[in-house]
Amino acid sequence: MATVLSRALKLPGKKSPDLGEYDPLTQADSDESEDDLVLNLQKNGGVKNGKSPLGEAPEPDSDAEVAEAAKPHLSEVTTEGYPSEPLGGLEQKAASSLVSYVRTSVFLLTLGISMILVLLCAFLIPCPPRDLHSTWSRHLGSQGGGDLSPLELADVNGDGLRDVLLSFVMSRNGSAVGGSRPAANLVCLSGMNGSTLWSSLLPEEARDITCLELMPGSLAETVCLVTGTHKMLSAFNATSGKAIWTLNPNYLSNGTLAAPVVVLPDLDEDGVRDLVVLAIGELQPDLCFLLVSGRTGSPVGRPVKYNVVGVGNLIGPQVYITTNGAVYILFGFGNIQAVALRDIFVQAQNRDSSPPSLQIEEPEWEKRRSINLSELIDVYSDGVELLQMVKAPDSNCSNLLITTRQGLVLLRGQNLTPYWTLRLQGLRSQPTPGYFTDDQTLDFLLQIQDGVGMKKMMVVDGDSGSVVWSYRAPCHMKETPATSAVTSDRKSVFLFWAEGLSAASPNSDIILGTELPSLHHLYLLHPAFPSILLDLANTTGTVTASEVGINDLWKDAFYVTRTIGPSSEGHPAALVVSKLSLRWALMEGQMAQLQESTPKIGRGELRRFLSRIKFVEAPYEI
Repeated sequence: MATVLSRALKLPGKKSPDLGEYDPLTQADSDESEDDLVLNLQKNGGVKNGKSPLGEAPEPDSDAEVAEAAKPHLSEVTTEGYPSEPLGGLEQKAASSLVSYVRTSVFLLTLGISMILVLLCAFLIPCPPRDLHSTWSRHLGSQGGGDLSPLELADVNGDGLRDVLLSFVMSRNGSAVGGSRPAANLVCLSGMNGSTLWSSLLPEEARDITCLELMPGSLAETVCLVTGTHKMLSAFNATSGKAIWTLNPNYLSNGTLAAPVVVLPDLDEDGVRDLVVLAIGELQPDLCFLLVSGRTGSPVGRPVKYNVVGVGNLIGPQVYITTNGAVYILFGFGNIQAVALRDIFVQAQNRDSSPPSLQIEEPEWEKRRSINLSELIDVYSDGVELLQMVKAPDSNCSNLLITTRQGLVLLRGQNLTPYWTLRLQGLRSQPTPGYFTDDQTLDFLLQIQDGVGMKKMMVVDGDSGSVVWSYRAPCHMKETPATSAVTSDRKSVFLFWAEGLSAASPNSDIILGTELPSLHHLYLLHPAFPSILLDLANTTGTVTASEVGINDLWKDAFYVTRTIGPSSEGHPAALVVSKLSLRWALMEGQMAQLQESTPKIGRGELRRFLSRIKFVEAPYEI
């Protein structure tokens, strides 16, 4: 016991035989060693006969461990004999401080660069233009006459929004001096705000404006083809408004252009689609086709004449491509005849061969040639008023929708047999295609003159030819245009003009309006609510043309109208072009109840439904 206590309580600097020689380096650590040993003895209750209180024998190397633990390191002793921090600890603290500083600097630098990039993106990179409600109206001054109202939509400045192109005859003050025909103006208005992007003078009134890409490929430029009422055919660059080429009128010395230009496949193999125009002489039988190069505007061969006799409106020309790839041109007077593009090309080139793409024939069409194997094919001959191409469901072929004096006929494009026939009287305007029923087949909105100042709106099922919706409305505006727009759920909304329906009696055959007949309203019909019409806008002028375009970015549709304002003596009518966002107009429009429905449709329910409508491009072509 004395030996243990002597070891444990040895004074610093004394010599012990068990611990070896005196080590002056142990002096600095003596205080801590003494405190640790005393605490251990007090905790274990002392040592008796070399054993612990529990009777356990001490470990044989305990002395060595104590001695080893009592030895201090040189780095832990100061000159004054007091403990201090090791030199490695200072180095570690310095290194840790440097790493923390570098890490903070890198974080702040990265944050600053990110903020600069965000500001650059916000101020330097232009955001895509948002249409908002995009309702504007542009007054283009006085129109100096003219019976035609061409209107076209195309994105000419690459902002993703379709712009508005139109042509109008200028007032006599703007006519060319000494010119026998009044000059016309071709104008392009911004689809965003209605500002003028460019304008070009035309030597005569325009019959039609068609904008498209004549050259295949994503980098192809949009070209606008303008057909005049006399001899003008020109191609304009849609972006700049500069004329690319103009057909020499000497090639039409014996006639005038009878219809808009028609776009064909590439005939001269120069990588650009070609064109064909129909010219008519002073006498009706004198018809001729002229093939025109889409690249240069020069004729592709000589004119090809046909003697056609008929009674009625000029039909076409329109190009039709069958399922097999055979190309035919449809035209006629009060009837529909077809001629193979191969036959026109062979005669124009004065040779027997034709490109391989034109050598394809459609057997069902070829069977209808005359007995003398004439080049003309009889398609339909019963008082034809209008002809439309309608995309056939689940097919790359189109059907022929024919408006006659007796009604409406749908012909199968494959074999020219009737699909269905609807007997109607008074149908004069072109049917408007759209999806009204749930069978994913195109249906048609018709406008029929039904008495003085009245017209009947009618939707015909495209699959069966039966009438699925109809309504009579007052309308003194002649041949008001109707349009449609397709929604994301494969339905269509139909838009048409009529007079106010506020005082309409659902059970009455005659609808009495409380407004003057000169005020016309734009109404929208949705298949989900056939008993309701939405009143979107109104005008006191005469709507002469209308088009619907799609804003793909915002899934919105916009409605563009060309309106002639009321005129007075000595003052020509003003020309007004207006644009209306349909999604905005749907939320602001007034509801006109045609008849009571069960259950009754509330305004809140209707607004929630309309707010979810999104518009998409039409999957069909007319």
